[in-house]
Amino acid sequence: MKFAAKRLENLPPYLFAEIDRKRDLLLAEGHDVISLGIGDPDMPTFDNIVEKMKEALDNPANHKYPSYAGAPRYRAACAEFMKRRFGVVVDPDTEVLALIGSKEGIANLFPAFVDPGSYTLIPGVGYPVYDGGAIINDSLSYWMPMNDENEWLADFESAPPEVLEKAQMMIINYPNNPTSAIAPVEYFDKAIEFALKNELLLIHDNAYVDVTFDGYVAPSILERPRARECCIELFSTSKSYNMTGWRCAFAAGNADAIKTLGTVKSNIDSGIFTAIQDAAIEAFLGPQDGTDKMKDLYQERRDAVLSTLESMGIDALQSKGTIFIWAKVPDGYTSAEFAEKVLLDAHVIIAPGNAYGPYGEGYFRISLATPTPRLIEALGRMQKIM
Repeated sequence: MKFAAKRLENLPPYLFAEIDRKRDLLLAEGHDVISLGIGDPDMPTFDNIVEKMKEALDNPANHKYPSYAGAPRYRAACAEFMKRRFGVVVDPDTEVLALIGSKEGIANLFPAFVDPGSYTLIPGVGYPVYDGGAIINDSLSYWMPMNDENEWLADFESAPPEVLEKAQMMIINYPNNPTSAIAPVEYFDKAIEFALKNELLLIHDNAYVDVTFDGYVAPSILERPRARECCIELFSTSKSYNMTGWRCAFAAGNADAIKTLGTVKSNIDSGIFTAIQDAAIEAFLGPQDGTDKMKDLYQERRDAVLSTLESMGIDALQSKGTIFIWAKVPDGYTSAEFAEKVLLDAHVIIAPGNAYGPYGEGYFRISLATPTPRLIEALGRMQKIM
């Protein structure tokens, strides 16, 4: 008997699960493996957030089923965060929705907004869940071209008429995972205009909004004119506050779209544990010095990685955001071949660029979310095998 839906045959192995599998095989053989493959912060969640969680756990009211849309106080805090951070005013009752992490939000976009056989325009190099969500829901992906020449800005205007006729949604993500590229506000304006013209729901995945360097401050797409007519933006506590395991995020934007996404979620999940929501309120509205220190540390690591890669003769994007470095593989290798060489010869895990989409071939990604001594050691091992 076959216990799997046919659509899963088109789903490639999930990148990070595959990285974990290869790591575990080498560890079982007794090797010391350093992973630079997964963007899971090595620093703990900030103390003030943890203390708030402990306090929230002692409140019996938090032990019951949570609100599907998020506790009113959580949605109010999300709205206050938007106002303080971006000057954007959203209605917490109709324009904010709690998410069990932005990954869950992205996955649920597809059953909410995309019919089987329809297209979603996704970054030609992007978070694998964008394409995976389409496959699982029997829909199609149009990979928007991205490369050095267009500064890794997804080229939505390249979509042919036959794709646009069947397209219902478009996803962009800046600061971008995996390339670390940033987008000027003019790019957001063009994306909004394009979405309105072609009647697309525009999704901006803003998971790395608070991890920026060199004085760069990432915007919200909802700051831009007419954005609320066609946009939903996703925010996460994961990278901003080292809360990856807490699974807490929110969506904000167009009220009708928020309502539709909420309809899907209310039929699939029961919301975020309310004590976690209370901790996230502290994250959004409490002191932000922990985030500032975290960014300083990532910037130091970024500088060390870029310097070492340069000494190896490897070109890399001069990152101004995210916790990743995007670099070209040396001549003579594909992305997968170079990642395998680094794994087998240096026992260091890097992510091959082609795993993020067709325009990632010829590149690899290094995560900065590794303790600095181990990061330096990994770079040293790579330098030796080069």
